[in-house]
Amino acid sequence: MKREVTTLHRTAGRVAAAALTLVVVGLAAPASAHVTITPSATTAGSSAVLEVSIPHGCDGSSTTAVTIRIPEEVNAVSPTRNALWELEKETVQLDPPVTDSHGNQVTERVASVTYRTDTPLPDGHRDVFELALQIPDAPGATLEFPTIQTCEQGEVAWIEVAEDGQDPAELELPAPAFVVTGGAESRPTSATTILAAGPTSGAQEGSSAEVPVVAYAALGLSVVAVMLGVACLARLRRQT
Repeated sequence: MKREVTTLHRTAGRVAAAALTLVVVGLAAPASAHVTITPSATTAGSSAVLEVSIPHGCDGSSTTAVTIRIPEEVNAVSPTRNALWELEKETVQLDPPVTDSHGNQVTERVASVTYRTDTPLPDGHRDVFELALQIPDAPGATLEFPTIQTCEQGEVAWIEVAEDGQDPAELELPAPAFVVTGGAESRPTSATTILAAGPTSGAQEGSSAEVPVVAYAALGLSVVAVMLGVACLARLRRQT
């Protein structure tokens, strides 16, 4: 009887462990697949800080540089200094010059921001780069930030942009992006959610991202594991 009880405990434990693993993998994988950009605000004309997240290396190789191209609609960018990374800004002349919100004449714009390091970011580790800017006064527009991730061996170009009528979810290496809104300021969960919604849907405040099928499967398996554990305990009490 002791052996049978031990077997029941082991079976319940293994099922529960498998369920927990599937839940963790199922919920974590979608968030770590792509380079993403998360704005503190999306309202047209508002100030925002964008968080560009680098979740992994290039096929196992450590990251040594990240270049983020700035949309032409954005004239001024203030990147945040990041420990272990050197910062470079590429500027281009504006022809004709433009006038900013403070009445100042702007003759050049930041075309790209590059973070470079002599201490490579290992694969399996993540880092976040911040860019402060003013959201263009263009509600409904999709702002894309093509990003080049350079590694010790190879690079990954996150530069793909969905064409008219194309589902952004089909892109293998999508450029981080978000949609400019015209309502109250909002904070989307990530660029992955926005891209999945499509460029015409906007960053809907309070909307929930689609839950992957594997997450539903994991949830169901975890319920089964709990029920099995309860059944094992009940049987154990009857036998003792």
